Amino acid sequence: MSEILLEVQNLKKFFPIKRGLFSKTVGYVKAVDDVSFQIKRGETLGLVGESGCGKTTIGRSILRLIEPTAGSVFFEGKDVTQMDQKELKKVRKDMQIIFQDPYSSLNPRMTVGGMITEILKFHEIAEGEAAEKRVNELLEKVGLSKLHARRYPHEFSGGQRQRIGVARALSVEPKFIVCDEPVSALDVSIQSQIINLLQDLQKELHLTYLFISHDLSVVEHISDRVSVMYLGQIVEIADCKELYANTKHPYSEALLSAVPIPDPKKKRSRIILTGDVPSPANVPTGCYFHPRCPKIKKGECEHIRPVLASLNQTSHMVKCILYPESYPTKEVKAA
Repeated sequence: MSEILLEVQNLKKFFPIKRGLFSKTVGYVKAVDDVSFQIKRGETLGLVGESGCGKTTIGRSILRLIEPTAGSVFFEGKDVTQMDQKELKKVRKDMQIIFQDPYSSLNPRMTVGGMITEILKFHEIAEGEAAEKRVNELLEKVGLSKLHARRYPHEFSGGQRQRIGVARALSVEPKFIVCDEPVSALDVSIQSQIINLLQDLQKELHLTYLFISHDLSVVEHISDRVSVMYLGQIVEIADCKELYANTKHPYSEALLSAVPIPDPKKKRSRIILTGDVPSPANVPTGCYFHPRCPKIKKGECEHIRPVLASLNQTSHMVKCILYPESYPTKEVKAA
């Protein structure tokens, strides 16, 4: 078994809802609610789900770009959530992020070379001619020219800006990268180029990815394992081929039924979910998915909160009481 590089345990991120003259806290938005998973060194874990389900919040909480409410994040055996700023600066060299919007994540007042050089100086990696040489190497590695180092972000196309984002993430020689929907803002032809670039870099530099996306076709292409999120919780995790061929959770089935098939002669039976996604500020009792579930067990799903459990002692994990392994003990039943 491969070495575990990153382990997330019972991660929670609640945003307070404040009202009134004195900004009294009247509730919480449960963006991430008790999430646990592991990522092996060198693999890509895909994280999928509808917009607003908490995917990006997980990625940013892991890196402590936003502070988690509870839980632990172990990177190479060390708890990132307990580190002070000095320790966090050291580990940030090994943990980087590629943002969804390449334009807003780049400083419009700095040249590409200036941005990357600043990072190299901050982490005491290189200065002067050594930094300039490093910038040129990084730009060429992501498919750009060293001449691009003198240009500003507005002088590039969307695909080129995302390549700059990749170069910036690689500048500190990380081991782990959170890819936060890195191709969702790009044209389809450019998406494939960026995906191929990420895969080539992973092989060359032995990188580990958490790949966040709502595009199930892209996730299938790049991921080794896939985790499915709904309303701040992970409802299913499995090897990529296993999940796409043998989906277990009703929500995962509905998601996959919406993926287009690139063959006009083939048709897929579409599962249409009723109702809207509940508010994370007012989550349902019992199973979070029961108000929309086509396979609901009346009298049970409304009151029993399932646990994420392994099916038949395999790596396929599901959170649904349709499977006995996921049926909780009395201690975790929801009223």
